[in-house]
Amino acid sequence: MAETEEMLRQARLDAGTLEAWVAEGWIIRRDAGGYTELDVARACLIRDLREEMGVNDAGVGVVLDLLDQLHGLRAALRGLAGAMHGMPEPVRSEALTALRRARE
Repeated sequence: MAETEEMLRQARLDAGTLEAWVAEGWIIRRDAGGYTELDVARACLIRDLREEMGVNDAGVGVVLDLLDQLHGLRAALRGLAGAMHGMPEPVRSEALTALRRARE
């Protein structure tokens, strides 16, 4: 876990910007006051969106919301794949056939 100073250095941010992003809910300060690697990567993404791509605050919020949804869906699919892996072969085949039909 990165302390605030380490987060500022790694993400190339000033303290005021970080505080603003925490206030927006874009970055989460952990209970211990530190930040995870994911928080640092998210801060770098936000910085790139704003500085290099010219995305405004509303756009940053939309991008982050969509990324969060994407990660949630990926986690759900991993859970589904794990559940299907544990099914007996006839049940798994039937479930896969039903999924293929649903896509058509």
